[in-house]
Amino acid sequence: MDRSTEEALAAARRYETAARRHFTDRLVRDGRVDPKLLEAGQSAAHGFAWLAASVAGLAALAQWLDEVERQGRADERSRDIVHLGFAEHLARLVHGLPLSQGETLRPADMGLTKEADRLAADPAVARFLQSEDLDMRRARLAAAIEDEIAPDADDGDPVLVEMRRQLQRFAAAEIDPHAQRWHNEDTLIPIGVVEGLAEMGVFGLTIPEADGGLGLGKIAMCAASETLSRAHLATGSLATRSEIAGELVRLGGTEAQRLEWLPKIADGSCLPTAVFTEPDTGSDLGSIRTRAVREGDIWRITGSKTWITHAARADLMTVLARTDPRSSDHRGLSMFLAPKPRGTANDPFPVAGLKGSEIRTLGYRGMQEFELSFDGFAVPADGLLGGVEGEGFRQLMATFESARIQTAARAVGVAEAATFAALSYARQRRQFGKAIISFPRVYAKIAAMAVETTIARCLTRAAARAKDAGRRCDVEAGMAKLFAARAAWAAADDCVQIHGGNGYASEYAASRLLADARILNIFEGAAEIQAQVIVRGLLEKRN
Repeated sequence: MDRSTEEALAAARRYETAARRHFTDRLVRDGRVDPKLLEAGQSAAHGFAWLAASVAGLAALAQWLDEVERQGRADERSRDIVHLGFAEHLARLVHGLPLSQGETLRPADMGLTKEADRLAADPAVARFLQSEDLDMRRARLAAAIEDEIAPDADDGDPVLVEMRRQLQRFAAAEIDPHAQRWHNEDTLIPIGVVEGLAEMGVFGLTIPEADGGLGLGKIAMCAASETLSRAHLATGSLATRSEIAGELVRLGGTEAQRLEWLPKIADGSCLPTAVFTEPDTGSDLGSIRTRAVREGDIWRITGSKTWITHAARADLMTVLARTDPRSSDHRGLSMFLAPKPRGTANDPFPVAGLKGSEIRTLGYRGMQEFELSFDGFAVPADGLLGGVEGEGFRQLMATFESARIQTAARAVGVAEAATFAALSYARQRRQFGKAIISFPRVYAKIAAMAVETTIARCLTRAAARAKDAGRRCDVEAGMAKLFAARAAWAAADDCVQIHGGNGYASEYAASRLLADARILNIFEGAAEIQAQVIVRGLLEKRN
């Protein structure tokens, strides 16, 4: 990292610190964020979350460049990505942060006009804001991308390199040729693909070796999720439910539950599904109404759940239900390990007390979404996770960091796919006597995709390292998920635009990528929820 970049990052951090003080004064009472004040100032507070995520993204980007330089693998492409990333995000900090496609929050909207003016006046920042070579760098970057957008700092680990190579070969043979058909026909991913991934250990990547997994940690999970999601989002998401179930059992289960379920989850013989969301609760999990009542040696579950992924094919449901009928918040919730027989196309739910109806979706196809109806569904008494009632919400919260890191990695894979699809098309498509990548509006889009994807990957890997180190990383995971989901959607949208009319055609991957990318900003905590998590985490950690 050169001196000007280091100084600009220091100025951005000072701006974030000033913003944190500003919002602490306005939102924090007695060391905690006041919910009423947060709701009243929600837009400005969420702008602060994006501000902090942008500064964290620049820090992660600079650290990435330092690492690839240390490895002797940095090149002109890497330095262009960093320069363009700093120029763009410093300009957003000074002039306005895009919270979504139609929402831009300016410093004045957050009460930060003077702080933003000081940032703009900083000599190192001004050099980026006034840089006159950005167009040249964009053209050079778009021309330089080949098999990868930029060097992966984690390629210094030979285990990760070999794992990624194996998954790339598998994706090229078993996923890439079929992904568009799976999407267009809205069919389940073939069970042979699931079994192939199981043989490679994808479902047990983060489960400890002592419990039958590979024990490789969250960086490996990120690398696998990126690689598979680049080929097909749903295939890259197959391991998500295994990750959640594995975390639940590993962190909250009894010794008998660990022995029973972790090896089966790790080897892929047990496909789990997460059964948490209800039609009227959404992100408000504390309001769950599905109830579980103890009857002798079984629990009977009654209620409705929605947006349950891969439900018919699953062998194990992790079900969040209310066991204390007197409670009206999260303290009355318990988590259950509920086995069920695997369904078929003709009989998706062949068990008493459970019915399901499919929810047709725009994208994210290959596993199917269901609304489930429980009517006295029986779960063995030893299915209560941890053997203690009232711990369900806490047990679930312990898995959110990993789930959000993995979702961010999936978003990085989609963003990569969109970048390469756009790049390939732009190099082949000719208009007015030349390839359309020659036009500034086209190569600028591709350069922006490359920059945003790289920052998203850097943030995601930073969160994964924090998790692997055993540190609480709800803020880091929230930032990674927030940033990466936007990067994926922007890349997919620009990919369609570069394709023109063909991008809207079902035969082109661009249309599938757009449909897939849209869900990333919603599931595993919508963007607005991530912003709430970031604001609370940053302001309450300070006090």
